[in-house]
Amino acid sequence: MSGSYHHGHQQEPETETETETMGRTQVGDLPEACLAQVLALTSPRDASRCAAVSPAFRAAADSDHVWAAFLPSPCSSLLLQDQQQQEEEAPPAARGASTSTSRISKKDAYLGLCDAGALVEGGSVRVWLEKATGARCYALSARRLSLPWDDGELSWRWTPHPLSRFAEVAELASCTSVDIYARLPASALTPATPYAAYLVYGVAAEGGHRGLSFPDQETTVAVGGRVVARHAVCLLPDDAEARKFRAVAAGAAGAEAVQTPVVRGDGWWEVEMGRLDPSTVAGDDGGEADRQEVVVASFEVLGWYPKRGLVVEAVEFRPAAAPAVPCHSTTVLAI
Repeated sequence: MSGSYHHGHQQEPETETETETMGRTQVGDLPEACLAQVLALTSPRDASRCAAVSPAFRAAADSDHVWAAFLPSPCSSLLLQDQQQQEEEAPPAARGASTSTSRISKKDAYLGLCDAGALVEGGSVRVWLEKATGARCYALSARRLSLPWDDGELSWRWTPHPLSRFAEVAELASCTSVDIYARLPASALTPATPYAAYLVYGVAAEGGHRGLSFPDQETTVAVGGRVVARHAVCLLPDDAEARKFRAVAAGAAGAEAVQTPVVRGDGWWEVEMGRLDPSTVAGDDGGEADRQEVVVASFEVLGWYPKRGLVVEAVEFRPAAAPAVPCHSTTVLAI
């Protein structure tokens, strides 16, 4: 009998707990608008993960209210303009099958900017978002860069390229001095985000390039005229050429190793030009005056000798936490 009493005494708290649980409001019981308000304060990655919790969370996580918070206001209109242009340029048979841009959801707009981006400024700049954080990324085409020439206007040749995201790339025809400058307003960058600048390029086919292997190339990143990063780089690593200039390199040797390029999934090569810490852009107090400054990324070949065959596609500004996949090859592919 005592055993029966003991058994019943153990079961009673379970029944009380279940009753209390049934009467308690769960997070999933909150109105969809409340859940959406909370999810809008997180990140795109977190909102996507929360969508798997329950149907209520999925409805809130997919709502326009949440994704409007992740979508920078200028980017929404940019995507709609870009998609509308594609709709107008599509064949008549395909226009009816496409989704009207007026019905595009904020989440679709966000994913569209992550996957494809949008061309702006007459097609000279491509804007896209980093999917996990929503940070803004930019690719400034060769036409958008400053390419000074000391050997005449014919130093650079403009030509279309099958791998390019833009209508034209710039190919170095012949010169003795190479300087490339990319300028972007600091206010265009996502606040509190470390950025890096990258030179995206290729080289002409074998025999069509010269003077790109010598280890006397330099990149600089400056904000408001203040240099925040400086690197020695080499666009076309070549051990044989490096040995010829070993004495020169030793005389100018510094603590920093020469940075070499990595291959990208789209067939181009890139070399990091320098990084931007958030404090260098917004200042210690994040003042608006500092956000009005201009970020300048530059590439320069220091030696005065003949050069040709460099194909410049773009300079990119993107979060430093999202680098391209490295390749261990030391030969730049001719594209």
